[in-house]
Amino acid sequence: MGKPKLRNLPDLRDRVAPNAEIAVRVTPKAAADRILVRDGTIRIYITAPPENGRANEATRELLAVALGVAPSELILKRGQTSREKVFVCQA
Repeated sequence: MGKPKLRNLPDLRDRVAPNAEIAVRVTPKAAADRILVRDGTIRIYITAPPENGRANEATRELLAVALGVAPSELILKRGQTSREKVFVCQA
């Protein structure tokens, strides 16, 4: 999997805290990778398909860039097979 082209990602560094839970809604197989924040809800659009955890991994990597942390700092707590996911930030 190649690195996504990242443009105009929102700055989500204010949400980084030890053991902070970050809820997101994911749309796989989108036209482009992007993150939208509306009314406090984080919506992530990923080009990866929801097969073999590829969309989960792509979501984790894109969210990590927006949060300004390493992808290894984010752990998927809930939503392995759902569009509604909760990540825990270990930073």
